Amino acid sequence: MRVVKVGGSLREAEALMQALAQSAGSLIVVHGGGPRIGAWLERLGFETRFHQGLRVTPPEQMEVIEQVLTQTGKVLASLLTRFGREALGLSGRDAALLKARPKDAALGRVGEVTAVNTALLEALLEAGLTPVIAPIGMDEIGPLNINADTAAGAVAGALSAPVVFLTNVPGVLADPTDPNSLYPELTRAEVHTLIQNGVIAGGMIPKVKAALAALEAGAPWVRIASGTPAHARNALNNTSGTRIIP
Repeated sequence: MRVVKVGGSLREAEALMQALAQSAGSLIVVHGGGPRIGAWLERLGFETRFHQGLRVTPPEQMEVIEQVLTQTGKVLASLLTRFGREALGLSGRDAALLKARPKDAALGRVGEVTAVNTALLEALLEAGLTPVIAPIGMDEIGPLNINADTAAGAVAGALSAPVVFLTNVPGVLADPTDPNSLYPELTRAEVHTLIQNGVIAGGMIPKVKAALAALEAGAPWVRIASGTPAHARNALNNTSGTRIIP
């Protein structure tokens, strides 16, 4: 079993879901939705702000964000089913799948996972279904917007399962301008050193921090790889991207 995090763009979703559907073994898919969320918020006249790489989520925007994420999950689940892997779109609301707490008052309704209903996920996998999870958490007040990388890492850690982050880069690079400078494997300590030395910078920092958090939570390893369909197949076969180990 592996947890796979995919982006929320539906542009290449059909080819990517076909690649995932044809992969061997059980999968749990966690997805994002950033581009579609941004488009809907703009369409409805809401301002979009980010703080430390996370979308600031005022309570009045939470309903829109939840609707977009939930619909995205249903679309991805239907594509997986069409390609032969029966899937079920879920939200963290369902059966208290993702319990959460607010992360930082400055972020509004942005959360971090405190508990995962692993029994639900294991039951679905046992029934031959692939869970497709929209990263919505719940606290005693209501829904929370959770970063998809963070949510995937929390699910993987709770299940002691490896996690593959499919992203817009081929993995961790020694030189961001040279795709041939890929690190095939890094330890937790090496990642910290590369961050301190400025080799890992910018948008890669949240990704590797989510990877380290997944390891801390119990995932045996994490792979960061390109989310293009061809590379995704290779990543699921452990032949592309950067593997991060404890």
